[in-house]
Amino acid sequence: MSADLEFEKLVKLYYHDLYRFGVSLTESEADAADLTQETFYIWANKGHQLKNPRNVKGWLFTTLYREFLKLCRHRKRVAHEPIDESAQNLPHVSSDVVNRIDAKTLLNVLGQIDEDYRAPLVLYYIQDLSYNEIGKVLAIPLGTVQSRIARAKIKLFQLLTETKASTAA
Repeated sequence: MSADLEFEKLVKLYYHDLYRFGVSLTESEADAADLTQETFYIWANKGHQLKNPRNVKGWLFTTLYREFLKLCRHRKRVAHEPIDESAQNLPHVSSDVVNRIDAKTLLNVLGQIDEDYRAPLVLYYIQDLSYNEIGKVLAIPLGTVQSRIARAKIKLFQLLTETKASTAA
């Protein structure tokens, strides 16, 4: 099988997942498409360096995330905003509320979460990566992955509650 066919196979397998990850990070379809295209461009030039072909998915997600970080650095410096620790005592979200959330609302709310917390949340819940895989993709320790996902869930709940309250008013 030629290298072109292998490349096309990879694009067919992972383009949609990478694009969705890009949208969740950037909140922009155009930026997500650019990040996804850049990821496959990098693969075309450097993919041959990957020693274990089973790691291709993680390699692609890692590359997209690194390109996203480059994009952020070019646009602005992101201020770190710690999430209030007292938010851990918030009530559970009912399934009725979750079922009424549309994709646009969810993307908008996800966009309000700092990317340090958003990326692990999306990789875990949308891309089905394990904590260990997320740690490798984002180059952070396992404990940090767990902490960031927990904090992101708290912030997501807060934002969804605020969104629900504002639409009810």
